[in-house]
Amino acid sequence: DRQVIDTDPPLPHIVAAKQKPGADGHIIWLDINKLPIHDADGRVIGVLGVLEDITERKLAQDALSYEKQKSENLLLNVLPHRIAEKLKQVQEKKIEDGAAIAEQFESATILFADIVGFTPLSIHLPAKELINLLNQIFSTFDLIAEKHGLEKIKTIGDAYMVAGGLPVPREDHAEAIARMALDMQQAIVDFQRKIDRPLSIRIGINTGPVVAGVIGIKKFIYDLWGDTVNVASRMESSGIPGKIQVTSATYEILKYRFVLEERGEIEVKGKGKMMTYWLVEELEVEG
Repeated sequence: DRQVIDTDPPLPHIVAAKQKPGADGHIIWLDINKLPIHDADGRVIGVLGVLEDITERKLAQDALSYEKQKSENLLLNVLPHRIAEKLKQVQEKKIEDGAAIAEQFESATILFADIVGFTPLSIHLPAKELINLLNQIFSTFDLIAEKHGLEKIKTIGDAYMVAGGLPVPREDHAEAIARMALDMQQAIVDFQRKIDRPLSIRIGINTGPVVAGVIGIKKFIYDLWGDTVNVASRMESSGIPGKIQVTSATYEILKYRFVLEERGEIEVKGKGKMMTYWLVEELEVEG
């Protein structure tokens, strides 16, 4: 009121929460308008307050905003932030159904992991306990991926897929994936001790160009395509429990910072003979 009297301009649409009088007074929302009252000489001699109870409208707006935020959070939990933003732009522009969001990445590193011994556990553990264990394992993997700045792509049964170098490119994607693979190995060792049953992990890694994006109009998933992805999957399936198998492409990047052992040539479905290596550990940095 003093501001209106001293400066003259009205103050329209001040939204404020007020408590109604009485013992059971509850909070209401008011749209307040403060209008100056002038005398014959144009001087401000008072203030007229016009109030409107907008509680129902405010609660409806808050509920709508809350639901919108929940939808935003859910989308960001399913898709990388950059891809979620692109998807919203596509939807806002009402691009025809079936429009794809896809990008080509010249270099990325893909990891596939499969939990060995998980299926036999179903004989000894109740279904709910089995799924809870898988959830704990994959939740741990999620935290490891977050720690190393990597992108979880998806889970398929008791298999886990993660990528480095996308959707935001980075030069050290192979090293980051290698560190995650070693951390995953240790995590499975810890889980094995916890449940006191046989459990191990088989991991395959490959580096190369990939296409990444979202296709379709329902149940969106950020996925990867290309020969690099297929070979990474073959590295896992042709590997040995407890070991991390990498291609020569990944080996060439890691060989100066990690200990790797040559496995030799193996027959890879759809590719013929390929030279592969076992990732053993990271080299200690002096100083």
